[in-house]
Amino acid sequence: MSLVELIAQADERALAASGLACLDRCVPLLGGDDETLRPLWGNLADDSDASGWGELLEQTRGKLESCQDEGEGGGDEAVVLVRRMLAAAPADRRAAEVRTWADACSVASLQIHRLLDPAADSGPVDPGREGRTAGMSPLVAAELRRQVIVLEVLAGHGAGGLRRALEVSTEGRRVLRAVVSRRARGRS
Repeated sequence: MSLVELIAQADERALAASGLACLDRCVPLLGGDDETLRPLWGNLADDSDASGWGELLEQTRGKLESCQDEGEGGGDEAVVLVRRMLAAAPADRRAAEVRTWADACSVASLQIHRLLDPAADSGPVDPGREGRTAGMSPLVAAELRRQVIVLEVLAGHGAGGLRRALEVSTEGRRVLRAVVSRRARGRS
């Protein structure tokens, strides 16, 4: 099943987790660390109060604004895309806007990976999201696989799949952090 189809079939929790996972993998560009989005991940658990999402989101935005100058950079366009993902996050994770946000985060995250990958072409990311992955650079293809895994795990295991989704995001965050660091060393 393509990423587009998985997003279309996902429930609210999976959509919120999908968008959050994309943001989580890109948060180093804003100076965030491994724990920055942890409270939002916790809010997706079965026993959590979904109404607390908005407050946690505002706290997270505040933390990321305060460490904005410490971001690892990697290109102004990539940073702008991450900021847009964060700004567009709906205050209610049960709202209809969460599907739009998850889809936009998917596209933005793939674009960010494309921008940071010297082997990537400048073409659109939509063909890959629709299942046509021929010619994708390794970094972009790996991000696409992570997005698919997150949605598949949550579709198959519900809230029980959150731990695996978080592991996939942590792995992706470390990869992106290494790419950004390598680029920064190459420029100096």
